[in-house]
Amino acid sequence: MKKLLYGIVCIAFLGFLTACGGGDDDADQDKTPTEEQAGDEQTADTGDGDALFQQNCSSCHGGDLKSGGAPDLDKIGSKYSKDEIEEIIVNGKGGMPGGILTGEDADAVASWLAEKK
Repeated sequence: MKKLLYGIVCIAFLGFLTACGGGDDDADQDKTPTEEQAGDEQTADTGDGDALFQQNCSSCHGGDLKSGGAPDLDKIGSKYSKDEIEEIIVNGKGGMPGGILTGEDADAVASWLAEKK
């Protein structure tokens, strides 16, 4: 019984750490892209969208876009346009709070999600 309780506590703690993030966003903004990243801007945006989603959204929507407690996003691009998705990211909708991502980060995630059809 103690092992089960310990396992539940550990999983809850890991979930808490995942949801809270903990990275220093300002430090990431000071980095300049490598020549390879700068030369292939579309790939960088797609990669950034995926990485930003995993860091900020996957705790609720699931890393695979459909295994979290929030709505599934695996086919969100067939329901909403990129601009509509970005508006939801910035302003929130339903139980989702707004402002989790803004500016270029919101644009990158919206572009990446708009491809999911």
